[in-house]
Amino acid sequence: MAKQDDQNVNSKSSVVYGAVLSLAFSIVSGLLVGWALDRWLGTSPWLIVAGIVLGSVAGFMQFIRLMSRIT
Repeated sequence: MAKQDDQNVNSKSSVVYGAVLSLAFSIVSGLLVGWALDRWLGTSPWLIVAGIVLGSVAGFMQFIRLMSRIT
């Protein structure tokens, strides 16, 4: 019984780690894309802000989707 509980905890913690990494990667990706577009188009800082916002929204959607697997 204890081995099954350990496997359940390990499975749930891996989902949590994946969700957190997905959130962080989405925000950083949006930041980098916005920064690159700002440099290319000369619209600083507007596309960085838009990239962070869009990355955050996408990251939180993915985070919620992954976290719903835990229950």
